[in-house]
Amino acid sequence: MKRVPSLGRVRGVRLRLHYTWYIAFILITIAVATQFPEAYPLWQRIVLGLFGSVLFLIAISLREAALFCLALRRGIPVKNIALFIFGGVSQTNKEATLPILELLMGIAGLLTNLFLAVMFYFIYLALVSAGSIMIAAIVQWLAFISIMLTFFHFLPCFPLDGGRILRALLWRTTGNYHLAVRLAFWIGWGMGIIFTFGGIALMIFTGQRLTGAVLALVGWALWRAVAYSRRRALLQETLQNITAQHIMSRDYPLVNRELSLGQLIRDWILVTGQHYFLVTDGTKWRGVITPKNVKSVPKKRWDSTTVSQIMTPARVLGTAQPGQSALSVIERMDELGISEMPVLDGGKVVGVVTRERLNQLARVCARFGG
Repeated sequence: MKRVPSLGRVRGVRLRLHYTWYIAFILITIAVATQFPEAYPLWQRIVLGLFGSVLFLIAISLREAALFCLALRRGIPVKNIALFIFGGVSQTNKEATLPILELLMGIAGLLTNLFLAVMFYFIYLALVSAGSIMIAAIVQWLAFISIMLTFFHFLPCFPLDGGRILRALLWRTTGNYHLAVRLAFWIGWGMGIIFTFGGIALMIFTGQRLTGAVLALVGWALWRAVAYSRRRALLQETLQNITAQHIMSRDYPLVNRELSLGQLIRDWILVTGQHYFLVTDGTKWRGVITPKNVKSVPKKRWDSTTVSQIMTPARVLGTAQPGQSALSVIERMDELGISEMPVLDGGKVVGVVTRERLNQLARVCARFGG
């Protein structure tokens, strides 16, 4: 449930870049930069390394785009995709898929990795023939990484393609979806730990610092992806059985639309620490004020600007109903990219569902959900 940077939407699906990529960019840049002799200036090698990092991210994005198109054709709804260094983790549920479809998606992922590796290799050959040696060296590195990624995805641990295939086979064999999910998660978690500590051991005992660091990064990213997927699966399973009224907060601040922004900041935000406010005209709910609205106004205009002038109007906001499935509420929040959603009953606000509350629920699910 952690918020991770959004790369935007593709056909209604929110694409997010997981924070593990921050370290990945650094290591990939170093790995590519060290492929060139020291005769090249340092800044040039760094630029080429950054270029290689971006190309690798594009390659991973292309892989996920291909899988998303296949999922769409097979009728599997995908709400959002979080990109890790080895691929993406998409949000689906038991009702949206079948064992045979999961098996098909796993095999398609392996074939897509292989296709990318072959594509990069032929681009490399074309660049060598054209005399573009420097760019060819980067593409050659990408071809090598794509081949290694293909082999890596054969490992039977979720969320890798091999793990997805294993989960599908376990689901098909046992008939128990949740058991298959748990087994795939635990195997993935174990492999992530092995890779992480294996990489650290490689750095300490063999002196292969870069190789060890990359291996440790891959293990750590795998471990985080498993944790991310497990939290979402447990939360998803829990939210199917409860409604918005069970998780909404009834303690929410109301402010009058005629209040100045300066008063709101001095008397409310700085005093209470609240950052989300429902705006009323004394009798009816009119909209909300969020940090985004506040930041849009220069400080010198705070006292001359009223809340009604900068609020987000109620008519354009996403809202929920008390009896609505909590799962559909969080899916809608993810789709809109918001952290709070008002709950209406007969046109009147009766509560607010917050991402903070959902994060708390996710932690409880991870601790006691098995």
